[in-house]
Amino acid sequence: MIYQLTVPQFHKMLDNLSAILQKAAAYADSKKFDVSVLLNSRLAPDQFALIRQVQIACDTAKLGVARLTGTVDQAPKHADDEATLEQLQQRIRDTQAYLATFSAADFANAATQVITQPRWEGKTLSGEEFLVQHVLPNFYFHITTTYAILRHNGVDVGKKDYLGPMPYRAA
Repeated sequence: MIYQLTVPQFHKMLDNLSAILQKAAAYADSKKFDVSVLLNSRLAPDQFALIRQVQIACDTAKLGVARLTGTVDQAPKHADDEATLEQLQQRIRDTQAYLATFSAADFANAATQVITQPRWEGKTLSGEEFLVQHVLPNFYFHITTTYAILRHNGVDVGKKDYLGPMPYRAA
């Protein structure tokens, strides 16, 4: 189940993120302003700008999966130097490509994995706690904040853009 909650869901939400970034580009083009205005926008003065929100969403997905599978040393590293929409889109594609290298079997011991990070000062979480209490909320927070920044700046995005395509079946 941990695989299903991470890899496919992260991939889908990163697709949705990419789509709302495309809408941002179209909006900037239609209003005749540089899309970098949106990329550097934030909701509050002490909050990260949109570029950093996308970077953190990607990092949360890749590093969350890497930590859960015990492969953090193999996770790709990014310089966090993206400055353009195309560079952010490439970061999303690179993250999705990395996620695609995992299978459900890679998560066999994920729930009981002992997870720590330097900023936790020696404290640990089980893999299940890490996923439920850190990775998923953090990932969705940064996707949602990106959405909110764009919406706040007039980009025509709605809940369907955030949720993306649904696997509906005929009743």
